[in-house]
Amino acid sequence: MVEKSLQAILIVDDEPRNRRLLDAFLSAEGYVAIHASNGQEALALAIEKQPGALLLDLMMPDMDGFQVLQKLKDNPATQAIPVMIVSALDDLAARQRVLASGADDFLGKPVDRWELSLRLQRLLHKGEAGGAHDN
Repeated sequence: MVEKSLQAILIVDDEPRNRRLLDAFLSAEGYVAIHASNGQEALALAIEKQPGALLLDLMMPDMDGFQVLQKLKDNPATQAIPVMIVSALDDLAARQRVLASGADDFLGKPVDRWELSLRLQRLLHKGEAGGAHDN
């Protein structure tokens, strides 16, 4: 079983309000949240902190979520970190592109705390088992 209190989750979103909301959800569940407001910061923190998972927004300036995801998966130091896309782009084409790009899960905004909790638990278990990409 994943020890929530030991699991750091990296929240990557350019909107402070979204980061605060996700942080509140995660804190209530016993997780530790790390924040990044852009892709470059996210990549550096992922290497430095080795979080249990990433919650990644797609629509960000400078480097979008797809670019961040590609760089994470291309880097041996970060490629095993499970990634859940959390985005307002919630149509079928976006979901298919996200999953085809190597993300482990997709959650549409607005985020439901209960659904986030369940999906994150599954994501962390997959990552812990080393099978985050064995679908």
